[in-house]
Amino acid sequence: REIKMRKLDSTKVRPLKSEQLLRIEDHDFALRPGFGGSPIPVGIDVQVESIDSISEVDMDFTMTLYLRHYWKDERLSFRSNKNKSMTFDGRLIKKIWVPDVFFVHSKRSFIHDTTVENVMLRVYPDGNVLFSLRITVSAMCFMDFSRFPLDTQNCSLELESYAYNEDDLMLYWKHGNNSLSTDEHISLSQFFIEEFSASSGLAFYSSTGWYNRLFINFALRRHIFFFLLQSYFPAMLMVMLSWVSFWIDRRAVPARVSLGITTVLTMSTIMTGVSASMPQVSYIKAVDVYLWISFLFVFLSVIEYAAVNYLTTIEERKQLKKRGKASGMYSIDAVQAMAFDGCYHDTDMDMDLTPFSDRCEENETPTDAVNISSEDTTRLKRKRSLKGNVGRIILQNNHVIDTYSRIIFPSVYIVFNFFYWILYI
Repeated sequence: REIKMRKLDSTKVRPLKSEQLLRIEDHDFALRPGFGGSPIPVGIDVQVESIDSISEVDMDFTMTLYLRHYWKDERLSFRSNKNKSMTFDGRLIKKIWVPDVFFVHSKRSFIHDTTVENVMLRVYPDGNVLFSLRITVSAMCFMDFSRFPLDTQNCSLELESYAYNEDDLMLYWKHGNNSLSTDEHISLSQFFIEEFSASSGLAFYSSTGWYNRLFINFALRRHIFFFLLQSYFPAMLMVMLSWVSFWIDRRAVPARVSLGITTVLTMSTIMTGVSASMPQVSYIKAVDVYLWISFLFVFLSVIEYAAVNYLTTIEERKQLKKRGKASGMYSIDAVQAMAFDGCYHDTDMDMDLTPFSDRCEENETPTDAVNISSEDTTRLKRKRSLKGNVGRIILQNNHVIDTYSRIIFPSVYIVFNFFYWILYI
């Protein structure tokens, strides 16, 4: 009767054939193998499938990898005439003991589950176990941007047992330095992967003791060409464009002021765009040094013209005071007249400068055929004289500060670029 009751009892789930072979019901797998004895060695090897992203703003990286554990559990040994291993999926994992390895400093991680959970368990007749997972993990990377964008970042993914300290579990790289392998086609848009390496160490916690820790180290060198196109070359061009102001006549106030303001605003836009894509660090980056020095050159070109214009005004006032007044109007030369009425006046001609507006082509009102003919003749002479003497007039009327600025500004900027690239490269 008792035998019949056992057969009719539907509340008990009959063990699977594989569980009967491994005698899972006969052992307590809540305890580690060899509990109470020496620590169980657990070998680790990793194959990196891809580095999905590197985020400077969040200071983290995302990596997809195959994580494999190797250990021996004699409770899982079984008889096999052909000495072949048995492979299981994730359903058996919950019923046996497995190492509780976790990723230190990880932010997010998950085991892939498409189309089924990417977990594999392989048991050998002598009790050796292989446990493999396909995991994507996002972990912190403490980056130093003092040399950005000419920097090299060193990141690491750290593995450690959560519950078992070094007295119970010993983590080690299964095949030494060859335990870490990578896919040959791994590439990143902004970084070049210089090296992958494996190392190990110990971590101490005041309340629980010492733990074995494994490190997956990799060095990332940033590609500079993108930043040359987006930041450095535009900054160089804006600085060179600001030097054009030194070759414009000092009395052309709208031209020189507009050029200076435009270059200043453009440099501000470039600096804002670079800062928006970077974390708000409290130290100066290499790109900040270059952009701020370039901004200083552009700003000084504007200040240079302010000084030229101020000194020119003082000089003209002194000249006017010396000449005195003639016929109720100051006697001024042709270039000064051009500054007032906007028209070019030939210095070689005897001109009546009263009033100036009568000399401009736009304001001329012919009275008779004789005046029209003389005005046309004067205009032709003026154009011919302008073509031949405009270069001479511009050079003669440049301030001495402009003359020195044409040499000093480019020379100093070239020296700055030389030492900048030598220092940071």
